[in-house]
Amino acid sequence: MSRVAVVGAGIAGLATAALLARDGHDVTVFEANETVGGRAGRWDTRGFRFDTGPSWYLMPEVFEHFYRLMGTSTEAELDLVRLDPGYRVFFERHDEPLDLAADRDRAAAAFEAIEPGAGRELERYLDSAHETTRLALEHFLYNDFSAPGALLVPAVLRRLGRLGRLLLQPLDRFVAGRFRDERLRQVLGYPAVFLGTSPSAAPSMYHLMSHFDLDDGVFYPMGGFREVIDSVARLAGGAGARIVTNARVTSIDVEEGAACGIRFVDATGAPRRHEAEVVVSAADLHHTETALLPPSAHDRSDAARRRVDPGPGAVLVMLGVRGGLPQLQHHNLLFTADWNGNFERIFGRSPSVPDPASLYVCRPSATDSTVAPPGDENLFVLVPVPADPGIGRGGLDGEGDPTVERIADAAIAQLASWTGIPDLAGRIAVRRTVGPGDFEAEFNSWRGSALGPAHVLRQSAFLRGRTASRSVRGLFFAGATTVPGIGLPMCLISAELVAKSLRGERGAGPLAEPVARSVPA
Repeated sequence: MSRVAVVGAGIAGLATAALLARDGHDVTVFEANETVGGRAGRWDTRGFRFDTGPSWYLMPEVFEHFYRLMGTSTEAELDLVRLDPGYRVFFERHDEPLDLAADRDRAAAAFEAIEPGAGRELERYLDSAHETTRLALEHFLYNDFSAPGALLVPAVLRRLGRLGRLLLQPLDRFVAGRFRDERLRQVLGYPAVFLGTSPSAAPSMYHLMSHFDLDDGVFYPMGGFREVIDSVARLAGGAGARIVTNARVTSIDVEEGAACGIRFVDATGAPRRHEAEVVVSAADLHHTETALLPPSAHDRSDAARRRVDPGPGAVLVMLGVRGGLPQLQHHNLLFTADWNGNFERIFGRSPSVPDPASLYVCRPSATDSTVAPPGDENLFVLVPVPADPGIGRGGLDGEGDPTVERIADAAIAQLASWTGIPDLAGRIAVRRTVGPGDFEAEFNSWRGSALGPAHVLRQSAFLRGRTASRSVRGLFFAGATTVPGIGLPMCLISAELVAKSLRGERGAGPLAEPVARSVPA
């Protein structure tokens, strides 16, 4: 048993604490903010309950596997609803939106109605996405690549040629070779944004993302994503982990090349120290290296850090709206006609805020009556912008920095115009904005990135990083800024990679789940 200090109580830190405490370690989590969850936060006001971060529940088998490792199940911990349709897409210059159903047959029929032959082509596309998903889960995602020859296994070697093509060909070209209609290309290319990049920069390996929404389906945890965070925190506490909030970690102590504890400022402002044989930083990796560790303990040079693609920033707009919004589904996407120009402005060499922008709009009140007063609606709008804290910070009721509020105003006007809700602005009763400056200030996010380093080729799989520090014994990393990557499921896997490493397991797959005990009749 080791004394373990975990930095950060986002989902990766909480899941790491849960798994390590269940393995018998003495675990304490230190969180700078008053509440747990990190980017998966919450905000309640005047009867509206907002998730302030992730809102897509994808890859259900990853969640189920984590819960089983903890001796429970998704069914026991969450009340999941499968959304049907999974989401609605509005297109600039097209009057009719496109609803994507929760199963591939109806999704194929929707594609076929737009482009003859596209239905059968989508079937083949999803077959390929399914095969790639299985390969990723079995050989890449639960692999920290610390074992020599980790990928030199028959299942991978047999597919080297195909894998090479999927890694080297961009997603947009992969999609364009199969579908002609621009709307269908946009639907299949947009998941690159969930990976922190553009369809022209994401390797086509990531066409596997379409398996999750069009085959597995899109789910929603009733009560909101706070229920996911609370369940993981509850399991961590039940396993014996302690969670200390209002505890801002200021440094990781290193002696003779080994982690030996952390220093933090407690709720009273007093400096404190906590001894530990193992430290897991679930904080932003750039912040960990540049602010918490001494220079001798850095795994990367300053030049290497400057080459990292931070992914996009975001302006978030949380709106409490009086009256109903039947024009919207639970998940909604608004795609601009200048598709390539939109991404160039976010990710290009001379970044700027797109206008109009491709937007994501979540209306959880379509599914969950607890998130808004009766008859009213809860909206969460995400506007991808360049990763630049200079864009500013948000605020309440239009009191954020001017650029952030202008972006929010434009998004509200665009949503109203494109979806046929002309009186939307006048019905807003609650408004809060968040900008890249908030991500930098509250989460120590490098360059105000909203998600984490982009999944471009040089930042994917074994090129993304390692679970264990190369420079400091007993120091490990978890979360969206390390392997395997961005998103709640990836953060759960990153926690498991830490547990695997401490157990001395270096295989490519997930940990074996405990065998359920049968209850005598």
